[in-house]
Amino acid sequence: MLTSKLIAVTAAAFAAGAMSATVAFAQAPAASTSPKNDYADGKTWLCKPGRKDDCAINLDSTVVKADGTTSLDAFKPANDPPIDCFYVYPTVSNDPTPNSDMDPGPEEHSVIEQQFARFAAVCRPFAPLYRQITLTALRARMTGKPMPGGDPALGYNDVKDAWNYYLQHDNHGRGVVLIGHSQGSGVLTQLVKNEIDGKPVQAKIVSIILGGSRLQVPVGKDVGGDFKSIPLCHSPSQIQCVMNFASFRSDLPPPSDSLFGGSSGAGLEAACSNPAALGGGRGELHPYMASGAENIAAGTDAAKQPAWTNPPVAITTPFVEVPGMLSAECAKDATGKTYLSIITNPGPGGKRTTQYAGDVVILGKVQRNWGLHLIDMNLSMGSLIEDVRAETAAYQRSAH
Repeated sequence: MLTSKLIAVTAAAFAAGAMSATVAFAQAPAASTSPKNDYADGKTWLCKPGRKDDCAINLDSTVVKADGTTSLDAFKPANDPPIDCFYVYPTVSNDPTPNSDMDPGPEEHSVIEQQFARFAAVCRPFAPLYRQITLTALRARMTGKPMPGGDPALGYNDVKDAWNYYLQHDNHGRGVVLIGHSQGSGVLTQLVKNEIDGKPVQAKIVSIILGGSRLQVPVGKDVGGDFKSIPLCHSPSQIQCVMNFASFRSDLPPPSDSLFGGSSGAGLEAACSNPAALGGGRGELHPYMASGAENIAAGTDAAKQPAWTNPPVAITTPFVEVPGMLSAECAKDATGKTYLSIITNPGPGGKRTTQYAGDVVILGKVQRNWGLHLIDMNLSMGSLIEDVRAETAAYQRSAH
């Protein structure tokens, strides 16, 4: 069991992962001193098509309607999907070393379930293991006792090697969606900058999804900051574009010390894409929420999920859908912070809860500076899948 002090450091470190990792990868040397992984070895992948692995799991969901009635939504992966998805997971490793090893723990398996496996409804899933900066190292750094021997280039170079292996051996001319969250988004941002943006391989990109990040664009524009030729997505029929979002409750917007939504320099701002309304404005989200208290930061003092219905009904599926309960819109505060504002719509009759877990709570207090970072992907999952479905159709049209 974590102490309260360690829980606080864990939560803050996890939230800081996206920002610190982005800086580390931007400043990292081109090569690492550690031996390379062999991505021809299937054990270096959490997900690859046609296997019984972390993406071939039970993803069934219980639909909880506003009147408290429920129904089963059985998950079905796509049969021979036309595109691929390549995913880089966030800061989750609890390994005791500054960089994680290549032996996945429960946290790596869990994050695939929560953030990525469901994309098998629209694409072939690829998820490499990589030697990321660990939660352990981030905790040590934040307590003023950084761990010696860390290699900031290691995780990035692993993902680059996995990407190149995928292109050479698995892609076969197919379109691909890049998906990341937190540290994973930081890695992918650098991969796109160094290996994709403005290069011939960009033609293979269906779209890029960067959750829990702060991709930089010039103020009022959608291209020219972090990426020079890849614009923000403004329509589900647009391809070779990027979505970026960091989620906050509408009644708990990012405070001044928030790690998300801010600018990294003069004339720049954090991009915001609303997966539920890429063209702008408010849209109804299609979330897939963990039915219990599961989330991507096991061990943090996260708020507990109350019963989904009143009176409570037993939920036996791993996920819950709550149609009509949540909406989203991009917002900007007076300081220029941009973020995805999550609006809770009132529920008639009180038959379905309007409360959902996702905040980090330290000693009974919600940590506002990192918003709903734990469930960025859960909140937008169904909307993202429908975006990818539409983008896939547009990509196929463009290829003919």
